[in-house]
Amino acid sequence: MWPAAKPFFDHLAALGDAIALREGSRSLSYAQLVAEIEVRSQHLQQLGARRIALALDNGIDWVLWDLATLHAGLVCVPVPGFFSTNQQVHVLDSASIDCLIGPDNTLYSALGFSASATASAAGVLQRPRAVVSELPVGTCKITYTSGTTGQPKGVCLDVATQLTVAHSLVQASASCQVERHLCVLPLATLLENIAGVYAPLLAGAQIELMPMAQVGLLGASQFDLPRFLTALGQAQPNSLILLPQLLLALVSAAERGLPVPDSLRFIAVGGGRVSSQLLQRADALGLPIFEGYGLSECASVVCLNTPEQRRIGTVGQPLLHLQVRLGADQEVQVKGPRLLGYLGEPATAEEWLGTGDLGHFEGPFLVLHGRKKHQFITAFGRNVNPEWVEAELVQQLPIAQAWLHGEALPGNVAVLVPRFETTSDSQLAEAVAAANQSLPDYARVHHWLRAAHPFSSSNELATSNGRLRRNALFSHYQSAIEQLMADQTCYGDA
Repeated sequence: MWPAAKPFFDHLAALGDAIALREGSRSLSYAQLVAEIEVRSQHLQQLGARRIALALDNGIDWVLWDLATLHAGLVCVPVPGFFSTNQQVHVLDSASIDCLIGPDNTLYSALGFSASATASAAGVLQRPRAVVSELPVGTCKITYTSGTTGQPKGVCLDVATQLTVAHSLVQASASCQVERHLCVLPLATLLENIAGVYAPLLAGAQIELMPMAQVGLLGASQFDLPRFLTALGQAQPNSLILLPQLLLALVSAAERGLPVPDSLRFIAVGGGRVSSQLLQRADALGLPIFEGYGLSECASVVCLNTPEQRRIGTVGQPLLHLQVRLGADQEVQVKGPRLLGYLGEPATAEEWLGTGDLGHFEGPFLVLHGRKKHQFITAFGRNVNPEWVEAELVQQLPIAQAWLHGEALPGNVAVLVPRFETTSDSQLAEAVAAANQSLPDYARVHHWLRAAHPFSSSNELATSNGRLRRNALFSHYQSAIEQLMADQTCYGDA
């Protein structure tokens, strides 16, 4: 067992007969949870496994194997189901995975995985590894970030950092008295792993688990609202973790009079910029929304709004275990528990970690502007962070996706993906006008184009989890933008 994990497991054992996990008709008390973890931990050790990849759907088994790996003192590597085949291969090979817990499919077979003759549990596959990549000392989890370019990077984390974040989250939400948490995001996402499993377990809460399709998330970017609302009705959770687009769907559903459970006490939202107007709409409905901010390098959450300290338009205050400051260029920097290093790269000795995000403080509250590398400068010398504008655009019902470009241009150009095939150009124009009302002139959408197809991983205009590939979008639409701007110049409307 990792030494830093012993107090955690002792705490779980002390919770006894209270229900810890539930999936459909299957449930485990805290005592049963610890007993099952010990059995699986021993099994992994008997197999001689060293690095375990989790390639399971959300459910009790995912949590049990994750905790068993922690208990056994081994390295756990979650494999997101929304990763492409090439990305999954990269994860398994770069992390030198010798044991995989997941389906025995053709991909894994081709990579040398097969059911071990000594494996007593179904879905436990092994392969020999002659060469094993080096890891920073203390690495117990490698979480892969899905960047917009290149292969995902492996972030190496120790036990103490993950549990420190989980403890801070329990403190931050203590007044909400969360008794049931529903996991909505994939458990392979570090945010749900830490804030949706470790934190609720530390709080003695019950974790409701469902397969991703049952909760309404289908693949990387498809979302089934009726299934999601049904899942909420069945689980009656006190807490959820949502991405901005899921929050938008929940708010829109509530505004239409669709049933939303009154059991909700703490809905955390993060993973992207959230429109202030959307949060105000949620407030008007009485939904307890708390925006936060984090990154994998800091084991997920860094800042969070709480019931006691909340300000719309900000991502909240830093959690108690770390410090946040701004660099000379307004880059957000963090000091405190963090990654041991990136897989295959030398560790940095810098005391403050640069996040690549830009922001400013309003008192103790952090306001984010967007990614440092995404910022563009208009022909009038104004800095614009496109995520801010894009968040306002996609809040408008007719717009499903938006990409903003304005580098060295006299006016910003948006490429818009309509939410429905029947959405007319006039409806898109009205939506753009509505979004512009909340934006300063230099950040407004001055011109726009209708996209022929959604931005997706299949056309390489977005990543497998929906992030825009900005360089690819620019290459794809450069000619159309140049023609649009030339036409506007000809008509004196540049």
